[in-house]
Amino acid sequence: MTDWTEKYRPRTLDDVIGNPAAVNSLRAWARSWDSGVPEVRAVVLSGPPGVGKTTSAEALAREMGWGIIEMNASDQRRKSDIEAVALSGSISNTFGDDGTYLDSGSRGRTLIVLDEADSFAGNSDRGGGSAVTEVINSTKQPLIIIANDYYELTRKSSAAKTKAMQIVFKRPQKTSIAKALYRIAEAEGIEVDPEAMERLAENASGDMRAAVRDFQSLAIGRDSVSAEVSEGLSHRDVETDLFGMMSAVFRGSDPAAARSAMSEVDEEPSTKLMWIDENLPTEFVDPGDLVRGYEKLSRAAMFLGRVNSRQYYGFWSYASDYMTYGLMGARMTDRRGRDRMRFPSLMSKMSRGKGGRGVRSSLEMKVALMLHTTPARAGRDVVPYLAAMCASDKAFRAVLAADLMLDADEMGYLIDKKPESKDVKTALAEAERILEERAIAARRPVVAPVIEPAKPLAEAPAPKPAPKPEPAPAAPQRPKAQRSLFDF
Repeated sequence: MTDWTEKYRPRTLDDVIGNPAAVNSLRAWARSWDSGVPEVRAVVLSGPPGVGKTTSAEALAREMGWGIIEMNASDQRRKSDIEAVALSGSISNTFGDDGTYLDSGSRGRTLIVLDEADSFAGNSDRGGGSAVTEVINSTKQPLIIIANDYYELTRKSSAAKTKAMQIVFKRPQKTSIAKALYRIAEAEGIEVDPEAMERLAENASGDMRAAVRDFQSLAIGRDSVSAEVSEGLSHRDVETDLFGMMSAVFRGSDPAAARSAMSEVDEEPSTKLMWIDENLPTEFVDPGDLVRGYEKLSRAAMFLGRVNSRQYYGFWSYASDYMTYGLMGARMTDRRGRDRMRFPSLMSKMSRGKGGRGVRSSLEMKVALMLHTTPARAGRDVVPYLAAMCASDKAFRAVLAADLMLDADEMGYLIDKKPESKDVKTALAEAERILEERAIAARRPVVAPVIEPAKPLAEAPAPKPAPKPEPAPAAPQRPKAQRSLFDF
């Protein structure tokens, strides 16, 4: 049977999921070779396994039309082997995959890929780090170095840090993994229950290869993958490795072995910090040891904070050093705890509250869009009052569900009921009826009101002439008599 991880391996950089920024940076670096040998001739692709580092390198070669020389984990990586293959291919004229002659001074290129370059160890790899440095310094061909642990690589090859550009690949989100699996299901003609798909994406823990293999294991001999079938999926549990790391840190005596155990655990440093923080009080019994231990752990937390603020992932190595060498050096007594290592309580609380936070955020966003405000203000000033009104007014809750297009989880959150409860179902059914009535009203033709023609105005009568003013009455005549004293 064909391995689906190879059958559906991304063929172009656009098919690589979950790391658009890294893909764009890689493509931009490749295009810098179009005008000759650039100043930065090597890149380091770092990140956890299964996130698409090797796939991106191979897809880049196809996209650019380059040949490719690859040294992977199955090859001997002594200094002589690297010089014989990678170094000679990087500085001399070579032949492409199709046999065409490629001149190192022309646009014809051969991509040199050193995979798992951080795993040089033991006698078989003696001198491998110096050979990598020599390849970086002298290459005339594009060079990609792939490493899971960037710190280990730069410890053995300083040129990987000073002369190569680091491109970080992160774990893809569950939604990105689910979309890719749905495309595979469509190509294979397999129906997948949404609950089963969610379980597949969750179980992968950001490892796309693992997700595809899990999906293939469930789909063998089936036309559909149901939720019941997915229940038998074995969980990819990293707790065993984490418990081993915790034992090496708290109960071991070799700091170097503890540091190595920490680097082998495929988890983010922040997750490892939570595990140590949860178990430190029960493992460091002596108060003095506990104070010194928390001082070292706080230093590790400071470096992790600087990673987020400065986007410089080299600080991860300092945090890991404080969580191993620093923590083990903080113990001054022989008093040790013997309790069972505990799972971080913070992670449990976050897991339990994840669904509630998502529903609340969705509800706040819908209210914010309706009221033209921010989600934070909607959650603080509006949602509590809507919840109180919905709890006492069934008609209002139906109208609100229709206006905001609420789902069962959001309505249940508002009235403090389970999504499958009768009250929630009744409210949503009534909301659906309201929406149907609104749709019917919107489709109903609008009848224009009948307007009777206005009657013509009657001619106004001619204005009557203003009456002539009557003459003022004459002043009364004085009787004829003596007009003055001297009128005789």
